[in-house]
Amino acid sequence: MNLKLLVALLALVLAWPALPAWADAAATSVTGDANIQATISSDNQAVAAEGVSYALSGFKRAQAGSNRDVDGSYKGYGYFLGTGRYDVSLIATDDFAVLYIDPDAAQRFGIDPGAAASASELATLVRAIDNANASGGAQLDESLPVYVTTDATFACQGLTFRFNVQGDKGCYDFVTTEDGADPTDGANSQAVRFIHGAFAQVVDAHEANILAEPSLLDQLTTFLSHIDYSPLWVTLKTTLTSIVFIFILGLAAAYFTLRISPRARDIFDAIFTIPMVLPPTVCGFLLLLALGNNTALGRWFIDIGFPLIFSWPATVIAAVVVAFPLMYRSARGAFEALDPNMLDAARTLGWSNGRIFFKLMLPLAWTNIASGTVLAFARALGEFGATLFLAGNYLGVTRTIPIAIYFEWMNGNTDIAIFWTIVILIFSFIVILFINLWGRRTTRYKQGAVEE
Repeated sequence: MNLKLLVALLALVLAWPALPAWADAAATSVTGDANIQATISSDNQAVAAEGVSYALSGFKRAQAGSNRDVDGSYKGYGYFLGTGRYDVSLIATDDFAVLYIDPDAAQRFGIDPGAAASASELATLVRAIDNANASGGAQLDESLPVYVTTDATFACQGLTFRFNVQGDKGCYDFVTTEDGADPTDGANSQAVRFIHGAFAQVVDAHEANILAEPSLLDQLTTFLSHIDYSPLWVTLKTTLTSIVFIFILGLAAAYFTLRISPRARDIFDAIFTIPMVLPPTVCGFLLLLALGNNTALGRWFIDIGFPLIFSWPATVIAAVVVAFPLMYRSARGAFEALDPNMLDAARTLGWSNGRIFFKLMLPLAWTNIASGTVLAFARALGEFGATLFLAGNYLGVTRTIPIAIYFEWMNGNTDIAIFWTIVILIFSFIVILFINLWGRRTTRYKQGAVEE
């Protein structure tokens, strides 16, 4: 053999361990580097570390993959990446994790998966941002082995990993057993339990958008500036309008039942009180049956250009129906507690029924009436079931605070649901306190006027 060729081959063999990882098919198993202090962006989308020339950005975490067929055939347990590729992919199982770095990105930023220090550096950054995005899910333990590789197809512990596979709808990462079977099938001896997948882009450390943690005031300002306040205005408009009807109708119904026979009084009392004992959803359903677009009454309202169902007036109707019994019962109890001899004495003096009601009955019963108003106001403020049935959930039109709390919580916006809960608690407290103080002051004034 040619001597120069032999020397060249010998030099290549001696230099082989120093070749960069993108030229080496082998993977390095690492855990983490405790000396690297990762800095996570406040939005948990980027991570960087002092002394590291690159950063990770655009982080995405997938809690679970899928075994569905892709492009008409089974390609493995897959994680959908979206329409674009990622520079970094992490697929974690109970026993180990595989961390893939795109060869071009590795070469561009000098990341050498074949060197333990470089691989550990990358694994540490990925672990830091992945754990920051766990949101109660599984986290990568420091002792979990992480295999770092640049191989788009990588075999590890009986599994085959394929990264950045292009499909008709986008890119995927797939995992199968060595024979191409389902890696999650418990009947297979090579089956594993996947924890999650994580994906990111590699950028220059100076280009990473590592946002500083905002102050509490800045966080509160940002939070309040992004809230849609329409549920507050709908609630105020609905409650203030409905309490006027509730107050007038409750007093009228209470006065009416005092002037009819006991047998008729029992019948009307049952009719006026029944919405208080029925579930709100039943009240809403009955209102829907009575006022729906398919009923004669509902069609009549539509013909005159005033449709009720799924409109703001429907929120008022629902609030009036469910809160009316509280006002009625309080007013009736207050009127029944009045001394009948005093009312008879007023009649002997020539007072009319209207004068007796406004000048005598109403002032003397005001404390209980005020309490009934407070209870009815609070009930109308918190009405949910009947309103949702009759008026629906239309933002800016029929979405009241209770409906907003429910749907924000259902959509995972717990912070907004908590905000509206605090708002309705504070608002209810202030209004109830004001009405109670005003009712007490009015009672004292009336007592003083009587004593004079």
